[in-house]
Amino acid sequence: MAPARPSRPPRARPYDFDMEHLPRNNNDEPNFLIDFDDSDPGEGQNQQGEQELATKMLQIQSKRFYLDVKQNRRGRFIKVAEISADGRRSQIFLALSTAADFRDHLSSFSDYYASLGPPNPESMPEDGKLKSEMMIKENRRYYLDLKENSRGRFLRVSCAQVSQTMVRGGPRSQIAIPAQGMIEFRDALTDLLDEFGTDDGGFKGELPEGRHMRVENKNFYFDIGQNNRGIYMRISEVLQVKSNFRTAITVPEKSWARFRDIFADYCDKMKDGNASASGGSSGDKDAVRDSTRDPVRDRPSSSGADGGPGTGSGPK
Repeated sequence: MAPARPSRPPRARPYDFDMEHLPRNNNDEPNFLIDFDDSDPGEGQNQQGEQELATKMLQIQSKRFYLDVKQNRRGRFIKVAEISADGRRSQIFLALSTAADFRDHLSSFSDYYASLGPPNPESMPEDGKLKSEMMIKENRRYYLDLKENSRGRFLRVSCAQVSQTMVRGGPRSQIAIPAQGMIEFRDALTDLLDEFGTDDGGFKGELPEGRHMRVENKNFYFDIGQNNRGIYMRISEVLQVKSNFRTAITVPEKSWARFRDIFADYCDKMKDGNASASGGSSGDKDAVRDSTRDPVRDRPSSSGADGGPGTGSGPK
């Protein structure tokens, strides 16, 4: 009988910045949309249809790591959750193909770490970074940083999404793997990839380029992205007069046709309404002209077809 899986502590908020110090609008809301497309697919929603295929648990120093292979209607992916000794939780999501790239980077980082001498505070880089790499998967960027601080050496793995309005990426989700555990982590990842392969499933084509349009003092950006829940369109509105003010909505691909139909319906109704208003205005002008016509001056004459003097007999 398999041992019971240790219970996990409650979820932590997936961002790593202070919400209290963000710029806010008149409704006391942050001046940009925080859209956590890296969050657990269906988190806070009905996760029906999502299946956990396999899981591994690693104990590395004082931290526990869970590597879960999951599957939904869009394909397969790996959720990596880090549980620290005080119960704090952080997580990132990797497509299977990205997990394969990450496994290869882990080998490179492990070799580099093995070549380092003992820590020396006097020669420590100012930012603490010893080696860095970046992985790009569609609209996501993964930053791998081997770092050193007073507590030791570790690999920080962070993920951010980029778009036309967030070229440097939005809020990051991240985990930190103690350097001594990189080999063990790589081996666990290799076991899962050997069993489930590196095919992500889901959409295979290339996503369309983002588009932009300007209306008066507003800019609208249309960005197509993909995450574990599927393909979506993010529509961002940026005010020209307030460069740091941005709002956005995210529309799942399955709703695009319905959005299109609703917009088209409104366009047709506005077009019909404008046509009716234009016709009614013309009729009103004709009525005004009729009411101001002089009945004597404007009386039809008995002129001929060529507009010359009439030929009928009148009073002499």
